[in-house]
Amino acid sequence: FFFARIMSCCGPKVEQETTCCAPKVEQSCCASQPEVSKSDTLELVKDYYGKVLNTTKDLKTSACCAADRPPRYIMDALKKVPQEIQDKFYGCGSPIPAELTGLTVLDLGCGAGRDCYIAASLVGPTGKVIGVDMTDEQLDVAKKHAAEFCTKTLAYPSSVFDFKKGYIEAVQDTGIPQNSVDLIMSNCVINLSPDKEAVINGAAAVLKQGGEMYFSDVYADRRLPE
Repeated sequence: FFFARIMSCCGPKVEQETTCCAPKVEQSCCASQPEVSKSDTLELVKDYYGKVLNTTKDLKTSACCAADRPPRYIMDALKKVPQEIQDKFYGCGSPIPAELTGLTVLDLGCGAGRDCYIAASLVGPTGKVIGVDMTDEQLDVAKKHAAEFCTKTLAYPSSVFDFKKGYIEAVQDTGIPQNSVDLIMSNCVINLSPDKEAVINGAAAVLKQGGEMYFSDVYADRRLPE
């Protein structure tokens, strides 16, 4: 995987509009201006995704949509995913590779678990899918359908899911051992983190030697106009 450090210059105060990625926050990149703390940012994001958004219909923009249809293997797996979970999907692409059989997969910021459910169809009964999210409301939905989806829809002998509450900036605090994950995915979540370097460092710690990380996200390489 790679880590891109994005920096912005000092300038006038800008306002970030409510989008599929974050709540409306007035902020400044100037060091002389008060900044929103990391903990406050996390609470804003948690409240937005847990209480403000109920379904994808509540999103204020279509900017976080992929330009192309997902590949066939994703579409086939998606048909099996419960509608309630699909209705609470706020991602911006498809960071799920095709060959996952038998792997341990970790989804950073899994939300209601749509990508986890797709991955469950791909890892097979011998694989494992771990989802980490900080939002109780989202995790409740992810867990609600987990057992029935695996044992009835996929006809596995047992559930392959392990949904954990926690912060993607401190993924090891959720109990995931070092060098235990084959593949990490994340869908339109890392951009929300106030400490992206901690996210990448944590991902590197839990990945096995030779493990891979796939993520789909939004970014800006310049200041957006007001």
